[in-house]
Amino acid sequence: MVNYANLHYNESMNKKIVQIILVILLIALVWFALRSINTGISNAINPLQQANNSFSTQISELLHPTPTIIPDPVTIIHEIRSLARLETIQYTVEKVITAEINQGPFAFLFEDRLLLVAHGTVIAGIDLERFVPENLWLDGSVLYVRLPAAEVFIATLDNEKTYVYERDTGILRKPNTDLETLARQTAEIEIRKAAIEDGILNIARQNAETYLTRLFIALGYKDVIFVDQLP
Repeated sequence: MVNYANLHYNESMNKKIVQIILVILLIALVWFALRSINTGISNAINPLQQANNSFSTQISELLHPTPTIIPDPVTIIHEIRSLARLETIQYTVEKVITAEINQGPFAFLFEDRLLLVAHGTVIAGIDLERFVPENLWLDGSVLYVRLPAAEVFIATLDNEKTYVYERDTGILRKPNTDLETLARQTAEIEIRKAAIEDGILNIARQNAETYLTRLFIALGYKDVIFVDQLP
């Protein structure tokens, strides 16, 4: 005899299993559909974002352009000269230079003023091209030496460290393009002057004497004396 209760129960369970499978398939289809939509949106948005970034970069380059430096391929060498310089001392100097135009009661209208912080190098020593054989003579075991005067070989600015700290321009005036150039030229003169006032030439001569004394003794001379005048 057929058990209808069991048959009804089995049919109900089968329907539930089919419904669960259908629900799972439906969820999977919805997930794949949403993923495809998101991918499509991302693919559509990415070119717009890239175009926007590219446009922003172009605007930034227009507002803040990077200078292009193009050296002329033609080089002209005016002079070649051999040097025999004994560099014996180097100074590193910092100097503050003020350059200004139209200072006075109406400066706020017509002034042009800048403050330059200058860093420079001064190198001094002895020019051995001026050192002739007559400046050496031997008296017994003593070698007498008369050196040329010490001189400054280089007094130049360090462009990487030199900068304009402050600049003020009047309301009715355009900045003078030559003002910084004049300030830099003055800075080189002042750096050289400051090194000389500090005694760089005396130190250069002393260092040269120390170096040459060791050299002459190594060559076999027992005693070396430096003099200012020929005998």
